[in-house]
Amino acid sequence: MALSLSKRADRIVQAEIRVMTIECENIGGINLAQGVCDVGVPSPVAEGAKQAIEAGVNSYTRYDGLAELRAAIARKLRTYNRIAADPETEITVSAGSTGSFYCACLALLDPGDEVILFEPYYGYHLNTLLAVDAVPKYVSLSLPDLRFTPYDLERAVTSRTKGIMVCTPANPSGKVFDEKELKLIADFAIRHDLFIFTDEIYEYFIYDGRPHISPGSFPEIADRTITISGYSKTFSITGWRIGYSVCNKKWADMIGYVNDLVYVCAPAPLQMGVASGIDQLEKYYYQELCKEFRSKRDMICSTLTRVGLKPIVPAGAYYVLADASRLPGRTSKAKAMYLLEKTGVASVPGNAFYHDRGGEDVLRFCFAKSDDVLKEACKRIEALRL
Repeated sequence: MALSLSKRADRIVQAEIRVMTIECENIGGINLAQGVCDVGVPSPVAEGAKQAIEAGVNSYTRYDGLAELRAAIARKLRTYNRIAADPETEITVSAGSTGSFYCACLALLDPGDEVILFEPYYGYHLNTLLAVDAVPKYVSLSLPDLRFTPYDLERAVTSRTKGIMVCTPANPSGKVFDEKELKLIADFAIRHDLFIFTDEIYEYFIYDGRPHISPGSFPEIADRTITISGYSKTFSITGWRIGYSVCNKKWADMIGYVNDLVYVCAPAPLQMGVASGIDQLEKYYYQELCKEFRSKRDMICSTLTRVGLKPIVPAGAYYVLADASRLPGRTSKAKAMYLLEKTGVASVPGNAFYHDRGGEDVLRFCFAKSDDVLKEACKRIEALRL
């Protein structure tokens, strides 16, 4: 028998976000494709990591993370997310929120189990499911209002469905699920006995007075919810890979064992840096973060509106979907490449967020850039003549 890749490799492709990043690098353009926040690391976070290195915190940690970080996360969960979690048994620190989701999937899903994704979805959610031989099912959020109905959920569920992923605030759409929608999902999960996986990595990026609501804060679904988040975005440390999952001990034990098998542990001194940030940064920091990013959102959305690429103004996160139907090209990839060639600004083709032919008239832009970079990108986009 000839050597070959695994069968699952046929279903997994490089993320279009990475592809467009490489295309952007090739021409020295401005990368509004990848969600890399470049606004600076808060000093308590950087200093906490530095001090940890100097103090010798450089060895393996416990499989579920340093006690200092788990305790800090537990305090933050109680005050911000309204989730009561035991830091000794219900919190697992992992290699970013993506690593946390991967470990949860390995621990809780069998090959062939189905998990519902809302689309437009985040590509790493899809590919993580494929990597563990799970089967994605889809519920489309209608554009431009990003709504769904109970019928949409019921149509997606089968006897093999075991979970549903809720990304709030959502990548790529910026949708923030409200209490009514989350209650609907909670009732649906109870009725069909499903896990609820969440991705709340953008939980501090909320605009226009909307609240962030964690599904795990609802008592009726607390025991079936795996709350996933991290500090890559909030502290501008995407390369540090510090995320976590929170759930009932009966699930957390195995998630922790899988985390040990796959990652051993997240980087020890960087865990201490994040713990320092959680403990030392005041509420003012997060308020200013929202204020700063709301300004960036308004800047990019105003530019897109003026050039005829009508945006879906996001309620959260730091991405915006825009109507690219006026750009040349039959596909969203062709439209994204046209924009890159004409302006030197990289975006992500909309079809990267849909499982079929959806998204061909949509592009995604990331506005997590310094004001100087974002202003230059907007200036270049403004030069378009559509």
